[in-house]
Amino acid sequence: MFLTDEEKRILDGAEGAGKQKAMEMLYALGLTFDAEKLIPIKRAHVALSGQEGDTYWCELLVEGGATCAVPPTTNPYWNTDYLTKFYDVTKEELDLANRTGEAYRKIGAILTYHCAPGVCSNVPFLGEHIAFSESSATPYVNGALGARSNRESSISALAAAVVGKTPYYGYHLDENRHGDILIEVDAELSECYDWGILGHCIGEMAGSLDPVLVFKNKVLPSQEDFLYFGAEAATSGAVAMYHMVGITPEAFTLEAAFGGKKVPAPAALITNKTLKDQETKLTAATGDINLVMLGCPHYTYSQILEIERLFAGRKVSHNTAFWILAESGAVELAERSRLRQKLELLGVRMVGNTCIDEPCWKSFEGSLGVTDSPKCAYYRERRGQPFAIRRLSECVEAAIKGRLD
Repeated sequence: MFLTDEEKRILDGAEGAGKQKAMEMLYALGLTFDAEKLIPIKRAHVALSGQEGDTYWCELLVEGGATCAVPPTTNPYWNTDYLTKFYDVTKEELDLANRTGEAYRKIGAILTYHCAPGVCSNVPFLGEHIAFSESSATPYVNGALGARSNRESSISALAAAVVGKTPYYGYHLDENRHGDILIEVDAELSECYDWGILGHCIGEMAGSLDPVLVFKNKVLPSQEDFLYFGAEAATSGAVAMYHMVGITPEAFTLEAAFGGKKVPAPAALITNKTLKDQETKLTAATGDINLVMLGCPHYTYSQILEIERLFAGRKVSHNTAFWILAESGAVELAERSRLRQKLELLGVRMVGNTCIDEPCWKSFEGSLGVTDSPKCAYYRERRGQPFAIRRLSECVEAAIKGRLD
């Protein structure tokens, strides 16, 4: 892999041990994937988790004097000031969260604590070279926006932010951004939940291939639809790039989506029955519930508004907690408009700067929870809490009853 004289100096340690570590990571990554060179980036996003591995890496770079050449936005861990009012955590868990915030502050990150940066906090342009980690963010910026990012880890994304460059391979190259598999869709997609179920189907079908979707009926996905589609495609599969013919920016035509290659025969046709079968497979659990958790990826203000409409003045069961996880700007807007206060009177709480996969939620483990996000269910079940998956209206009804029928 070709390095400039400046890059060689960094690799040799001339600009400090921290920046050297970051360059070593990028150089090794580039060699692994046969990258020709490093290229400058304009944006980065780091999927910090507040867990040991990525906190250690950030602290290691900081100890070596590194700061970010391209200040990255960050994923959430959890809102320690707010959530410790409700739930117990150990001193070690709280200390780790505080260490995480301090390390990323010192390295010069933009502490957005938001898992959907491409929606509002760090929005790239068509063709822009970036380094984004976070499984739901990468397909969104590649597919919906046409920016160029590989599936970065928190470690490689932070290294790219420190150096200001990333290896030139994968989705940064024109030839790797074309479709691999054609899937036709003839199904009703009336809300964000349906797009998530569709994404879950696509992930299972495509695996790590880049799917091209052709819709039999006219559709116009919202930001939230794109976001939930990509999040679930990256959960059930490893989708980091997709095309929707006539919708996404690099797929004005079917031929363009496949980069001039011969268009393959459709690998599958997704119908209403396909989505219903997928939903049935994911939503079997019933019984008493102790938690409704929404916001994986983070909810937007318009989604919070929809929750108020669905409750229609009714209250959450006293046996059930109802949490909305949202981008902090959406939470602030909800408070400013008195929407947050209205929902809290109904037993609905919201929190910014927080992920579903954190120790603050451990008191719910062992009992049934409900969510509208298969991704949320996947991560919470790894921590010992079974989850049922339902569309938003059903989540609200379950919260009011305190059970799923």
